[in-house]
Amino acid sequence: MTELSTETINKVMWQIPNALCLIGSRSGDEWNGMTQSWVSQVSMSPVLVAISVDAIAVTNRLIRGGQAFSVNLWDQADTRVFVKFSKPAVKEGDTLNGRPIREGVTGVPVFTEAVAFFECRVIKTVELGSHDLFIGEV
Repeated sequence: MTELSTETINKVMWQIPNALCLIGSRSGDEWNGMTQSWVSQVSMSPVLVAISVDAIAVTNRLIRGGQAFSVNLWDQADTRVFVKFSKPAVKEGDTLNGRPIREGVTGVPVFTEAVAFFECRVIKTVELGSHDLFIGEV
């Protein structure tokens, strides 16, 4: 895998301000995907992304355990994928809820049908009432 330039990463970031995406998470043998719209770039150098996840969600527990997550961007014409990820995902072979995945560099699931993705290593977690803000370095 080649390392992406900051310029390329920033071009991808401009595509997600209001976009729905899938967050991939994993801790040990437990994998999950979750529909997400609270995603934002919070720093350009280093490139940092913040996601807000319900404190009682499976994804929250998995990100805390694995200290990483993926952000998977989807073609706007194919929004059906998000319906299947409102509850904890079922992993069967190399799929989550029937959607193909692969293991990313950080160990989290990356959806192979995504038009773009990036992985983040958690550098800080901020507890904010009902949700926790995970800040990850791309």
